[in-house]
Amino acid sequence: MSKPKQLRRLEDTEAQAILRNVRVSPRKLNLVAGMIRNLPAAEAVAALTFSKRRIAQQVRKVLESAIANAENNHQLDVDRLVVSRAEVGRAIVMKRMHPRGRGRAARVEKWFSHLKIVVAERAQQPQAGQEAA
Repeated sequence: MSKPKQLRRLEDTEAQAILRNVRVSPRKLNLVAGMIRNLPAAEAVAALTFSKRRIAQQVRKVLESAIANAENNHQLDVDRLVVSRAEVGRAIVMKRMHPRGRGRAARVEKWFSHLKIVVAERAQQPQAGQEAA
């Protein structure tokens, strides 16, 4: 027996990709996700490619996966894709102990995050030099 089919929660012009349990704190991941929100997909990939943050390369892979899902699974036009949502959520927190002076101990928390990127196809807008006929 398989699971029952679920209704598609996204619009027909949207596609998504999800990365779960990535070893970075949600606060740091949200800084990178904020860089690409509401950008065209090609500009977002370029911004992540040249970012100096460590997690930016993994975010770029997820974005490229969402773009590929849009193209191959939903037949959307890649040139008109925009990053409509980049959601960051909390995952597990590993708790570790760090020895301190005088026999005491301090807690070290290692945060994990979830990332969901949704790309949407937007209507082509007329260029600055072209008039709508």
